[in-house]
Amino acid sequence: MDASSMPNSQAEEEWYYRRSGTIMRSPYRLNAHWFVPGLQEYLAPNAVAEAARSMGVTDDSVRIVIARAGMIEGLKFAEWEVAVQAAVRGCSLNAGTLRSLAQSQTILDRMRATTAEFQAFKMTSRPSFLLESNIGDRVVFSGLATIEPLESALSALLRDAKAYASYAAHHVSPPE
Repeated sequence: MDASSMPNSQAEEEWYYRRSGTIMRSPYRLNAHWFVPGLQEYLAPNAVAEAARSMGVTDDSVRIVIARAGMIEGLKFAEWEVAVQAAVRGCSLNAGTLRSLAQSQTILDRMRATTAEFQAFKMTSRPSFLLESNIGDRVVFSGLATIEPLESALSALLRDAKAYASYAAHHVSPPE
């Protein structure tokens, strides 16, 4: 998130968690003790998750265990050691190698690029979703957190992609 989307205080984040938890009917109450006043960027948890991807963990398991450490357990996951230790609890990566890679310029550059790409969509509410098909159709959701519109959009994207595949099977490519 960019700085304008960050909470101004732990109390504000706690309010947001209570409101969102109630609206979403969550069985969990999120913990805002991870919040660090004045910190505008939570580099460590995101860099550690990105580094784990580079080390072969291609699912969201590392991101989930880091988020759980902060948002359920209340650990200060902005600290490198906390983020790394949370990550290695959820996978079999070497903590030293993971931390070293997470703090590398390669990971930082990749994060800056994907963050800029995401921010270009100007989605100011969370959660935010970008769905894109193999034929270039794109759907953006910002702030919606129910399954029905996501399911409907995904079904439409898949249906159109199948239609393109069917057309391609029966017709030649367009002339150049």
